[in-house]
Amino acid sequence: MWNDMQQFKADFFKALSHPLRIRILELLAEGEKSVNEIQQLLNSEGSAVSQQLSVLRNKNIVMGVKEGKKVMYSLRDPAINQLLVVAREIFNNHLIDTYSMLEELDIQEKKG
Repeated sequence: MWNDMQQFKADFFKALSHPLRIRILELLAEGEKSVNEIQQLLNSEGSAVSQQLSVLRNKNIVMGVKEGKKVMYSLRDPAINQLLVVAREIFNNHLIDTYSMLEELDIQEKKG
């Protein structure tokens, strides 16, 4: 019923379906970072960040390269940053539409 590309997309978006994972990707879009750097920037527990990085790594969305004792994480594909930008644009458009609808309802309510 589903082809391989549709399944890939579904799995990919499922991997992005957590707010902490999205925030991690936004940080990595700025450049590679260690787990400690990500934890400090997010003010989050180590286990939570490590768990979410593991999900992203397993879906080949981020990659980790060991440098001495620490692992430096980065986006596997720079196009992920573009995806995040487009998602933000869609969100902003949605907000504008919602705001316009609320304004219209308010105008109609005042007309009574």
